[in-house]
Amino acid sequence: MKKSENIVVGISIGDLNGIGGEIVLKTFEDARMLDFCTPIIFASAKSMNFFKTHFNSEINFNSINSINQLVFGKVNVLNCWTEAVTIEFGKEDIKIGEYAIKSLQAATKALKEGDIDVLVTAPINKSNIQSNDFKFPGHTDYLAQELEGESLMFMVTDSLRVGLLTDHVPVKDIVQNLTEALIVKKINAVYKSLLMDFKIVRPKIAVLGINPHTGDNGVIGNEDDTILRPTLQKIKEEGKLVYGPYAADSFFGSNNYKNFDAVIATYHDQGLIPFKTLSFGQGVNFTAGLNKIRTSPDHGTAYEIAGKGVADANSFKEAVFAAIQIFKNRFEYEELTSNPLQKSRQKM
Repeated sequence: MKKSENIVVGISIGDLNGIGGEIVLKTFEDARMLDFCTPIIFASAKSMNFFKTHFNSEINFNSINSINQLVFGKVNVLNCWTEAVTIEFGKEDIKIGEYAIKSLQAATKALKEGDIDVLVTAPINKSNIQSNDFKFPGHTDYLAQELEGESLMFMVTDSLRVGLLTDHVPVKDIVQNLTEALIVKKINAVYKSLLMDFKIVRPKIAVLGINPHTGDNGVIGNEDDTILRPTLQKIKEEGKLVYGPYAADSFFGSNNYKNFDAVIATYHDQGLIPFKTLSFGQGVNFTAGLNKIRTSPDHGTAYEIAGKGVADANSFKEAVFAAIQIFKNRFEYEELTSNPLQKSRQKM
């Protein structure tokens, strides 16, 4: 990891027919953003100039054809294609999906090779990105294959962090996926991320139940008693502050979530519905557990408002800030935990 200054933020442009181009423009129209980072947008100067004209933006781009042409303090656009692209806001288009993947693959390659420090992804359409060469439900699954570590979808704000035991899994398959090994792996990933990425010294974690009312002593299913409770007990015995399972229906409404550093939901909607209700437009999707940092806004392509100039860029801007802060936290964590004996000798 490089020093925690002049942080280079790579941006995959996402679905060109969605709001990605607009929220990227709005984020970096504020020149103060360049005090925090140097962005590289993986797209093309032609496509970005189309957005600039359409949205009457005064932003200036530095067009580059390779990373070594990067100019710090400028909004750089790395040309991943040279041809003109027909952009039709709000339209689901397989061809546009191909450009979204070109951008993502180029940005991921740069991330793996250390040419960018962090990756922030604009929204894609999970349907039009599918092809013979790309068969992933979304960003998280693709990055989990390309990067090192065990990925974890971690939705975060300043006051709320929600992780998931299972993410893009059909409801009918949730229980069969909830093994002791998976639960241990995901909780450990959240615990490590809280230490390393958020500078929380003694993380306190709540886990939500599988069934309504955590099964009501077997009346509404026994998975909480046979799978979840015994596994959580083993993790507690390791000295981790892990509590639950809690009944999910009242956990957020009672503000109990405020007593914990993170909440782990057992499946996608159980965690994301309350998260987005409490923080929509401010939340960040962070792919924790990997050796590289990736964040994204907490919303999708928003075809219904694409091209109208009304998209809210706050979540994307928060995703940029989160990536930068997590990068700095990891840098500090690695500095503090690498060769502590050697460092103490050097001070003597």
